[in-house]
Amino acid sequence: MSFTAPAPASPQRMPTATQGSTLADVLERVLDKGIVIAGDISVSVGSTELLSIRIRLLVSSVDKAKEIGINWWESDPYLSTKSQHLLEENQRLQARLEVLEQQLRSLNAAF
Repeated sequence: MSFTAPAPASPQRMPTATQGSTLADVLERVLDKGIVIAGDISVSVGSTELLSIRIRLLVSSVDKAKEIGINWWESDPYLSTKSQHLLEENQRLQARLEVLEQQLRSLNAAF
């Protein structure tokens, strides 16, 4: 009597969420839907908390961020061109004011 082992079954691939997706597809999906990463880090000795850090990260497209009410970059002077013009004008006015103050000091010193 001879016994032969059955042939091993062919390995089946387990479907995953990113199977067949390129990095561009995954990135497009993340930017379209958005992703939030949140975490807290706490350092304690005994029952005394020494340090607490809250980390919040949102990754999304500009359109999705505006849709959920986030638009802080529109008023940030380093990111908005309109605000950048105001910042430059403010610097020019401060320089002119400094020149006028120096002239006033030199006039007061002369009298």
